[in-house]
Amino acid sequence: MKFNTIVIAVLLTTNLALNFANANDLPELGDVSQTVLSPLQEQAIAEQIMRDVATSDAVVQDAEITSYLQALGMRLVSNSPDSQLKFNFFVVQDNSINAFAMPGGVIGVHTGLILAANSESELASVLGHEIGHVTQHHLARMLAAQKYDTFKNIAGIALALLVARANPQLASGALTTASAVGVQNQLDYTREHEREADRIGLQILNSGGFDVRGMPAFFTTLQRGSRYSEGSAPGFLRTHPLTSERIADVSNRVGQMSYKQVPDSVEFRYVRAKLQANNGVPETNIAVFEQNIRERRYTNEAAEHYGLAVAYMRKNALAPAEKEITWLKKNAPQHAMIENLNARLQVAKNNPQQAAKQYADALKIYPDNRALIYGYADHFLAVKQADSAIKLVKEKQNLYPNDAFLYDVLAKAYTMQNKVLLSHQAQGEAYFRKYDLARAIEQMELAAKAKDGDFYQISIVEARLKELRRMQGDVKKG
Repeated sequence: MKFNTIVIAVLLTTNLALNFANANDLPELGDVSQTVLSPLQEQAIAEQIMRDVATSDAVVQDAEITSYLQALGMRLVSNSPDSQLKFNFFVVQDNSINAFAMPGGVIGVHTGLILAANSESELASVLGHEIGHVTQHHLARMLAAQKYDTFKNIAGIALALLVARANPQLASGALTTASAVGVQNQLDYTREHEREADRIGLQILNSGGFDVRGMPAFFTTLQRGSRYSEGSAPGFLRTHPLTSERIADVSNRVGQMSYKQVPDSVEFRYVRAKLQANNGVPETNIAVFEQNIRERRYTNEAAEHYGLAVAYMRKNALAPAEKEITWLKKNAPQHAMIENLNARLQVAKNNPQQAAKQYADALKIYPDNRALIYGYADHFLAVKQADSAIKLVKEKQNLYPNDAFLYDVLAKAYTMQNKVLLSHQAQGEAYFRKYDLARAIEQMELAAKAKDGDFYQISIVEARLKELRRMQGDVKKG
């Protein structure tokens, strides 16, 4: 299932940390008492958006990349003014330099922005800025200021705002209601909101242990953005206009903070290299990585070899890929991403026994690594070892109880075993964790009708079905 036209346009082009034209209409900054959207309503919108994110081809589903961004984001959130807010971070496959925040703490980052960031602190500064927009409830304050209390339907609010932020043409074409057009006419950024998000972002960056100079440094990157976006301004620059006053304000604030040099994490360098290796033509990437290594043009040599190995894997050039992995195993510090790459190589070489051993050995060192768990589970499904797949998932689900992928694995494994009730039950739980309540109920109803469950299993399914239906009723009432 792909994003619908409305949502994909938003994810590829816009930032939804919304502001409006007249600063005098705003509630006092930080005051959310006059907002239209309650926290529960914001969360309902967030779950709508995440339902599309979970199944979109436009969203990067790579466990290593998404886990890194989520971990980085949550590190920053824990140092934000409202660390109890729920956040979801995800990566959009798009070369433009952009990031955006949406209702309920949904934050998306384009692959182009990660590649454009010269340091982890620069990337963190963007996330901190977006987190600042969310914690200050700028969207809800916009609705309050514009008196959009006629919006009674959460879906209507979400779609109207999403469409409006994409572009005026899409807003007029996809939603012809006066509501959508009206919202579009009011969407504009204010200096007050941008300065507030910058100020909070800097505080988050500093408290999170990053280099606060990353924010003005990224401003410089944005001003050079034409080299990345073929002559047009970066999306982030368009949706977060840089004024001389704003740049001066950030620079002055940074100048008053203590200097600290913060090295990039290995994960940042490996994730960036992986994105680069997976972007564009493999042969071109191979040539770039090889030239960087040959001419010693790199910040982290291991990351260049890692990226080169990934690029070779994309080309299915397994022998040179293995050579690079061997170099990494010998010269780079041990790391889960290297272990996972080695396991994937064994799978590509059609060596299931060696792949299984590599996954098992790596999980002894990194027992909670999501990418290794995913890879090992997929391996068991590929070799038709349903029992082993189920055992692995049951062992690891306590680490990630809300992971839809693990329930998908269970559903496939139970199907292999012809266990109808358990298969539908697991698939229902997977849909629930993808925020698709209707499909979760549908699967649980099929599980309840299955003829192969014992009394205990049927009782669990029926109780869960009753709970899901109650949730559906609450959603409709809201």
